[in-house]
Amino acid sequence: MSSLNDIKKGTNINWDGEPYVVMEAHFVRMQMRKPVVQTKLKHLLTGKILEYNFKPGDKVEEADMSRNKANYLYKDENFAYFMDNKSYEQFQLPLATIGNKIKFLKDGTDVDVLYYEGNAVSIDLPIKMTFKVTSAPPGVKGDTASNVSKQVTLETDAVINAPLFVKEGEEIIVNTETEEYVGRA
Repeated sequence: MSSLNDIKKGTNINWDGEPYVVMEAHFVRMQMRKPVVQTKLKHLLTGKILEYNFKPGDKVEEADMSRNKANYLYKDENFAYFMDNKSYEQFQLPLATIGNKIKFLKDGTDVDVLYYEGNAVSIDLPIKMTFKVTSAPPGVKGDTASNVSKQVTLETDAVINAPLFVKEGEEIIVNTETEEYVGRA
């Protein structure tokens, strides 16, 4: 990368010799000053979040990353275990690295694994996934005046907001990025 315009949300970069993913990027111009790109960066190996303003003279390279498909197997107290779909080798990722995505992982889910220098560092879930509702409080008859929602528990123990008509035992589609109800399956 040679330009500040190349720093965008979702871009993987090498900065100070470390791999980061850009979580947020805003181009800012102020009077009598050079433009900067205000960013929020997440370290791909440690998961730490850092805010930094890139100036026109800063050197930033795109990180050499690769992606591969893998199958989620199970988790224990500290790790989630996956199997590579091509080589059938099993590997593990710390739960801290996966973050909130763990609550949408069910056995057998295919995920995209992000590799840095041959090591798995992060996963991406499918954007829309189908889940069975395991717990849903009944809707109250008088609550239908406006767009009202209730909290339902999914088979992975994730809790999301869903419309009042969703009942226990139904299958629903959930957007895993926004953690919102999309529709019935």
